[in-house]
Amino acid sequence: MSERFSKKWDSKRDETPFTDRIKDAVKPPVPLKPRLDFATRRIDLQVQKLDQANERFAQRDRAIFAKIVDAYTKHDSARANVFANELAEVRKMSKMLMNAKLALEQITLRLRTASELGDVVSTLGPAVGVLRSIKGGLVSVFPEAENELGEIGNMLSGIMLEAGQTSGMTLNFDAVNDDAAKILNEAATVAEQKIKDKFPDLPPGMPSSVAARAERTNEGY
Repeated sequence: MSERFSKKWDSKRDETPFTDRIKDAVKPPVPLKPRLDFATRRIDLQVQKLDQANERFAQRDRAIFAKIVDAYTKHDSARANVFANELAEVRKMSKMLMNAKLALEQITLRLRTASELGDVVSTLGPAVGVLRSIKGGLVSVFPEAENELGEIGNMLSGIMLEAGQTSGMTLNFDAVNDDAAKILNEAATVAEQKIKDKFPDLPPGMPSSVAARAERTNEGY
């Protein structure tokens, strides 16, 4: 890390043009590290909220699953089919929330590393890409998180731009996109396994049409 960037990281630069020092006296620039830490805390809060939302979906899953079993034991296949469709949607949304949560956890891990090493530009690029990808998927499931993640993404973009100008570093957009895709793919893989482990399979002997609907929740969307 250059000396120039190191000073900007922990506090405003001492060696600045006279006109800039006058501006700073009126409105000093905010150091990068506290801003990055603040963004990380906001993401942590969203992770907690996603956890809470996922627990609500898990409760719905258990209630619907019990209704499917009850309908099946009463040989009411039509009713079982209706509940199986509802169960598939609940598990689809649970998987989406789980995926978003795991991706956000990966971002916070990288941001904390950046706050220690100062490797801001190369870290924030993929982080912003991931935020933009997952927030769109949360519109119908968790709209308040979608709005908050948009604001956090804008904040990180501003930090990234300022860090790039200060350090003289430029982004390799191919590498950024590949890194963001890697984070999302890893989160999706883990989320799929967690959903399989968390939710029970339908009882053996369930009509094939009902079982097929529920099993689709264990596949990618």
